[in-house]
Amino acid sequence: MRGIINEEKFKALLKDGMSIMVGGFLTNGTPEGLVDLVVEANVKDLTIICNDGGYPDKGVGKLVVNKQVKKLIASHIGTNPMVGTLMSEGKLEVELVPQGTLAERIRAFGSGLGGILTPTGIDTLVQEGKQVLEVQGKKYILEEALGADLALLGGAIADNFGNLKYNKTMRNFNPLMATACEVVVCEPRKIIDEIDPENVITPHPFVDYLMVGEYND
Repeated sequence: MRGIINEEKFKALLKDGMSIMVGGFLTNGTPEGLVDLVVEANVKDLTIICNDGGYPDKGVGKLVVNKQVKKLIASHIGTNPMVGTLMSEGKLEVELVPQGTLAERIRAFGSGLGGILTPTGIDTLVQEGKQVLEVQGKKYILEEALGADLALLGGAIADNFGNLKYNKTMRNFNPLMATACEVVVCEPRKIIDEIDPENVITPHPFVDYLMVGEYND
């Protein structure tokens, strides 16, 4: 880990057109403070990769409402009506990915793989434009690995080394995203002296910065 980062240094990491993975499931485990700083920075044309579109006033939904997102890659968007509105108006590109496929594409990138083979989506809209391979008589879609420039993680307890463990279901996409991005910033719920190595979920080499803010206990 490089260390604790303040708001000014975090905003310096942001730029127009970058891709950002945001942890969370319906904003559970989403780093709201970091998302707020991205809103304040007002960077544009972002590609946001998240389980969902958040809500209009929570999670990545705040970025959508502020019209900072060019493309959203997610599993579902129903909790944020603004996503559907902007998509219908041609102002937001949305790539819907089956949830398990989304997780595995991220995991594949973190593992150094080119992609995964999955039967999910065969003979549906999901298959369109993608390569289909046959293995042992069964058809699979080749889904390419998915990485990003920056990961924003939440829902974690961190130690002074930058190791992370997560509070119950806040674990969701956060550990996968930590392995699949150039720079990883976590806004932990709490920072303690040391986490028992047996309880570490995201080891410190995957974490670049910790952000201490209003959401810290």
